Amino acid sequence: VKEDILSRFGELGIGVQDGKLSFNPRLLKKEEFFKEGAVLQYFDVNKNEKQLQLPASSFGFTYCQIPVVYELGGKAGLEVFFKDGSSSKFEESKLDEATSRQIFERKDVVRQVKVAISEL
Repeated sequence: VKEDILSRFGELGIGVQDGKLSFNPRLLKKEEFFKEGAVLQYFDVNKNEKQLQLPASSFGFTYCQIPVVYELGGKAGLEVFFKDGSSSKFEESKLDEATSRQIFERKDVVRQVKVAISEL
């Protein structure tokens, strides 16, 4: 089972290098993205059941109990939404070390990560 999870993370393009979380979903296929909106059900870091509405042309999953949403179209980049209502944008496909650490340590600071994908 562990190998299946690791290989799926590889397909999702999740990586960690120098303490920085990166997203490069080059192995995903367009067919895996929702044609219509959908709902992602998950448990947050405090074990509360949550729901997140996903738009069409998106794909959602959790990493360290943080929802990650891949969205097709637009300029490639990352946006991190925090519990305090603020957000940070990253033009690269990787987060900074501080934000990555907050996710890894399940600090209950990061609310969601959105990854814009220009094309697959």
